[in-house]
Amino acid sequence: MSVAVAVRPRWNQPTLTSTVLKAVVLAVTVVVMIYPFLYVIAQSFAAPPGESGPSLDAYLSVLSGGIVVRALLVSIGVTVVGTLLSVVLTILLAFGLMNTREVPGGRVILYLVLFTMLFGAGIIPNYLLVKELGLLDTYASLILPGAISAFNMVVVRNFFQGIPAELIECARIDGANDWQILSMIMVPLSKGVIAVVALFYGVAYWNDFFSAMIYLNDTAKWPVQLVLNQYVLQGTPLTQLQNPAAPPPPAKSVQMAVVVLATVPILIVYPFLQRFFTKGVLTGAVKG
Repeated sequence: MSVAVAVRPRWNQPTLTSTVLKAVVLAVTVVVMIYPFLYVIAQSFAAPPGESGPSLDAYLSVLSGGIVVRALLVSIGVTVVGTLLSVVLTILLAFGLMNTREVPGGRVILYLVLFTMLFGAGIIPNYLLVKELGLLDTYASLILPGAISAFNMVVVRNFFQGIPAELIECARIDGANDWQILSMIMVPLSKGVIAVVALFYGVAYWNDFFSAMIYLNDTAKWPVQLVLNQYVLQGTPLTQLQNPAAPPPPAKSVQMAVVVLATVPILIVYPFLQRFFTKGVLTGAVKG
């Protein structure tokens, strides 16, 4: 039995020149992407004046100051709680709007949700809403205003619609209700797209500093990204971050140490969910 082998046309055959050019472009791209990370890490380990070799003084100074550690704990808590809440609400909304013909007013609700992708209320109306709800200076103000992303809902909804309807009908014939169908069929079959959506929400919560800057007055409740913005990007003196009992390390090293501490958690989580990206994102983008 012969096996057909796909053969590229002659005009599409790889040549030595094209291969070398691709390798050079790829190498340059990798260097351009990696160099800033290496620079930041190297600067964070810079030794104080008069000393040589790498030093942990910047990290020890920052971590012993208390502000960054507290901010890291706040960011971790907000990210974990916010991601869990957002994923649950997104799944529920996507499942409810999976078939708008079966839900009274479902199409209107779907259009309202999609409308938020094109129009936002703005800073002042959002602030007034958060104030009227009594959420100012609370961690809830960092989570509830953006608890559901319309884009993420569309991705999950489209994935749900790709699950065979016959499977759902068989479950209904066997006596399964909506909650059982959602928890025992839809969610287990959608782990990939849910992981992608969870990563989207997690990165958004972790990187958000603007909401904290607007809604939080108590500096003790600041997340790490606001600390990073305030003390590194805005140039506020870094003496509050340092342990007064220890000799101060270079200011540049302290700034870079804060950047590294604010970046590492996402870099640790991302590789574990990267393999879900292609399937999860393309499913929501291709099917309407």
